[in-house]
Amino acid sequence: MGSLPLRSKLENSVVSDKIFLFTFLSYATVLVVFLNLNSLKSPIIGLVASVIYFLINGIFLGNALCRKETAFFRLMFGILLLIVLLGFVGWLAVVSYNLDVPSLTLVLFVVATLCSFLNRKVKNKNAP
Repeated sequence: MGSLPLRSKLENSVVSDKIFLFTFLSYATVLVVFLNLNSLKSPIIGLVASVIYFLINGIFLGNALCRKETAFFRLMFGILLLIVLLGFVGWLAVVSYNLDVPSLTLVLFVVATLCSFLNRKVKNKNAP
């Protein structure tokens, strides 16, 4: 029996975690990001913590929703769903806590600009 690639070993470890070690590691990365944003302000620490957070939670979501696909697809689909979920929860926070109007307006402006840009890009590709 050959050894599994590192990617499969990591995925199996995260998915089969019975004592919630990786869940607590994910919580710890959130704490590290919070502390880094408030005091340390190190891009390296933030990057490492964010990558670990996205990797763990991407594996969680990918495995939960598409077990029969390849490991790469599960990870990418899980990360995509994580981004969507983060956006949805962020939207709920904006609606629930009634954040200030200028920042909400800026977010809406940026999203509208991106949507318009993507629409133009696709429209130009499909033009004869």
